[in-house]
Amino acid sequence: MNIMEGGVTSAQGFKAAGICVGIKKERKDMAMLYSEVPCTLAGTFTSNLVKASPVLWDRDIVRQYGTAQACVMNSGVANACTGTQGDEYCRQSAEAAAEALGVSSNMVLLASTGVIGMQIPIDKICAGIRTLSGMLSDSPQAGCDAAEAIMTTDTVRKEAAVTFELGGKKVTLGGMTKGAGMIHPQMGTMLCFLTTDAAISHEMAQKALLSCVQDSFNMISVDGDQSTNDTCLLLANGLAGNEMITEEGKDYETFCEALALITKNLARRMAADGEGAHALFEVTVEGASSREQAVRLAKSVIESSLVKTAIAGHDANWGRIICAMGYSGAEFDQQKVDLTFRSRAGEVLIARNGVSTGYSEELATKILSEDEITAVIDIKEGSDSATAWGCDLTHEYITINADYRS
Repeated sequence: MNIMEGGVTSAQGFKAAGICVGIKKERKDMAMLYSEVPCTLAGTFTSNLVKASPVLWDRDIVRQYGTAQACVMNSGVANACTGTQGDEYCRQSAEAAAEALGVSSNMVLLASTGVIGMQIPIDKICAGIRTLSGMLSDSPQAGCDAAEAIMTTDTVRKEAAVTFELGGKKVTLGGMTKGAGMIHPQMGTMLCFLTTDAAISHEMAQKALLSCVQDSFNMISVDGDQSTNDTCLLLANGLAGNEMITEEGKDYETFCEALALITKNLARRMAADGEGAHALFEVTVEGASSREQAVRLAKSVIESSLVKTAIAGHDANWGRIICAMGYSGAEFDQQKVDLTFRSRAGEVLIARNGVSTGYSEELATKILSEDEITAVIDIKEGSDSATAWGCDLTHEYITINADYRS
């Protein structure tokens, strides 16, 4: 089971398209995803009290129906903090897609990302829906176009796919995500769409998704800001022909393994593409007495602005890491902590039992100058561990966000 090239069109029966409808200047800004047959649906959404209209629309479909067949996405405007007009525009968008695709409106999901507080240009959206419906394709390029159309400040598309077997049947799972800023999820991610030809019930798909995001999208942070639009959707159309997964067992475990592989891969890509970031910063806490303790410590370190700026400066200022652990809310013995930095340039033990090892600053700087850096923290209390992903904090982050609307 390995990550391969591909995305949302990799699984059987899924088609996509992405175009520019004029929401953004000369950039793709609208996409459509469609399955030839109705899909089992699972979803998880932002826990921010302020939720965008499309989040509320999708959440209702997940809870009331558990099935869907299409999704319409736009970037540039978030349709958040837009009142009842924003809700009405969701209804109009879904009805336009339903008419164009020959499905019911409650089978159409919606997703938006971009500036908060602006009404979406509904005329452009509806025109785009009609155009997109005639362009749908199962080609890899169509998946790429859709992944590009949902980007905002992202610098690269984020796609992944994996093949595996369920009951002797070849199954494919693909996905795409976007997110570079306002990344501090407590559910899934900024926007994530996962497609599979596996046959799985709504209940088991929802259980698998909620489980996998805990170790992937919920373990990343770019800037500590949680979006109003966080949406993660899983569509399963069953065309692989495997026996329907309706309970836990070998096939369910295999499906979860594939889903975890995809979501962790996409989560890492999001953290690496953080706004203005030059480096992916991975933190693994080992030797914890519980999973909860390890998660708290790892996330506290990647969320620390002082740690993030030290990584940006290639500075082995390890005291900031210990400090961030100290205010995490998790108990640990600072006099047992070992800290190691790793990258392609090598490895250096920075602290042993909570004190400096007298490490080489030159070697540490070399290791921290790579574009992927790992800090391994061993607290020597037990056998549990957790890994979180973040990025460095640079001057470019301020530049990007200071003039985002202009």
